[in-house]
Amino acid sequence: MPIKEELRPQDKPSLRHWVPLSLQHVFAMFGATILVPILTGLSPSTALFTAGTGTLIYILCTGAKIPAFLGSSFAFIPPLIGVSSSYGVAYAMGGAIAAGLFYCLVALIIRFAGTKWLDRAMPPVVIGSVIVIIGLYLAPIAMNMASRTNPGDSETYSLVYLSIAAFTLAVTIIANIFFKGFFAAIPILIGLVSGYLFTFIMGLFLPAYAIINFEVVKNAAWFGFPRPQVPAFNFIAILTFIIVSLATICEHLGDMVVVSKVVGQDFYKNPGLHRTLTGDGLASVWAALWGGPPNTTYSENIGVMAITRVYSVWVMAGAAVIAVFLSLFQKFGALIQTIPTPVLGGISMLLFGIIASSGLRTIVESGVNFKDKRNLTITSVMLVIGVGGGLLTFNITEDLSFSLANVALATVVGIILNLVFPMSKETAKAGS
Repeated sequence: MPIKEELRPQDKPSLRHWVPLSLQHVFAMFGATILVPILTGLSPSTALFTAGTGTLIYILCTGAKIPAFLGSSFAFIPPLIGVSSSYGVAYAMGGAIAAGLFYCLVALIIRFAGTKWLDRAMPPVVIGSVIVIIGLYLAPIAMNMASRTNPGDSETYSLVYLSIAAFTLAVTIIANIFFKGFFAAIPILIGLVSGYLFTFIMGLFLPAYAIINFEVVKNAAWFGFPRPQVPAFNFIAILTFIIVSLATICEHLGDMVVVSKVVGQDFYKNPGLHRTLTGDGLASVWAALWGGPPNTTYSENIGVMAITRVYSVWVMAGAAVIAVFLSLFQKFGALIQTIPTPVLGGISMLLFGIIASSGLRTIVESGVNFKDKRNLTITSVMLVIGVGGGLLTFNITEDLSFSLANVALATVVGIILNLVFPMSKETAKAGS
């Protein structure tokens, strides 16, 4: 709901504008925020709770100077799935806590040493490649959800599932490309609702489409509070999450650049990157303590600000409170769990592709020169390792083994190659 006058970060809107403006941001973040926990086996209600409370933590850490909303991070899907399946959810949460604390450590270093060292270790050619790998690594997950009744079994192909995913994807694409104004900011939510209704209506006439089961909603309590998650720690889980956080830290830096441009204030200097990273890190630690996925600043909400020209921190705080309020209604959380797998598959086909495409955009907009054999080599090796199932594993003791795979291994290799290979004059001048 746009308003005529621009609202600066410290401006407080009138109540009649405040609630609908905050609801816009809830709609913008909702689809992606609940999709991450659904894909990783975590609770959507808990993710909403930690997104809302995490945003409030971020606002406090940044002195209420930056309008930003924190939601579930897609970059952490691979380590959440991998660590949870190998060691258990408790160890995944321990890894997420370690990643959040690593954010705080980097923030402390930036506070005293600046950001040049970070730019040298992870230039756009490395970061862009990592983001591309994250999207491509997740692509098979999307296709399995979109076409198989049992995503882990290649023999369970379903044309019904594929039709639901195709319908959901088509509506999401139409909303993303052709819708204007407020509706252009919520294509994921539009796709989810449309796919859900399509499946429900088709299920009334064709038994093959009757895959929505409301039993879980009937059995859920009306109101409930998330239960704390007791984390567990081991070296492998901690290292895996910290390595992936190297990419998300750089995504955070990019988001701060975009927010600064949209709002017209230099948030790099005031309140400073050390405070924004600290807020992001502490929000992720807080989320893990409740069993939620790590948080990150959301580009979807930056887009809403650009459309409405409403940059009020008060509006973001209102959205955070609404998210917390919704998370406490357990029947609402149970209803989210009834979303059919192929609907999520259709959404994921676009979302995971957008992640990969955003990595390409990072490379292109940063002016990375692929005529330079150095850059071409770094990206080529990273892509094959990250997408091709690269694995480094060895035994440390009889009971402890070390392993790095896919995204994490590709990130480490990319950083090493970038530091080892000498830069050409043109690459050094371009900063990539």
